[in-house]
Amino acid sequence: MMSAAIRSATLQDVSAIFGLMLELAEFEKLTHLFVGTESGLTDALFGDKPAAEAMVAEEDGVIVGYALFFQNYSTFLGKRGLYLEDLYVKPGIRGSGLGTKMLRALAAIAVERQCGRFEWTVLDWNQNAIGFYEKMGATVLPDWRIVRITGDALATLASPSASANAPVN
Repeated sequence: MMSAAIRSATLQDVSAIFGLMLELAEFEKLTHLFVGTESGLTDALFGDKPAAEAMVAEEDGVIVGYALFFQNYSTFLGKRGLYLEDLYVKPGIRGSGLGTKMLRALAAIAVERQCGRFEWTVLDWNQNAIGFYEKMGATVLPDWRIVRITGDALATLASPSASANAPVN
């Protein structure tokens, strides 16, 4: 297992995390959707009303992985949950046990916070990740789909002048 230290991210880590976020977007072939900024990440993690938390994996003073997560709430369980938005480990380090180490650290946070569940999404083509998660004991839910609304469609839906019966594109 890799000897990288897993720790909570600090303000000084934002630039490195942001760089790894760009690497993740490239790996997932989604750079065309990546519009985040370092200042936005700084605000999300360390602003007046943080929206998320992050942990980093550091080896010899270099950040080689990160996890970005936040709490949600399950009405069915009546408990909070921990949602993992991103888990990224640099390609040359994958297979070293670092991803497992990071997931275990996140699971420990979920248990400490008395969360009813710990969940995340995975792209359907990423069979390596799916196999890794299943080996860890996770279940890939076949019946659930992500529903998302962004951009102009979000603005239209939020508009007070939008008709309740008007279709949203």
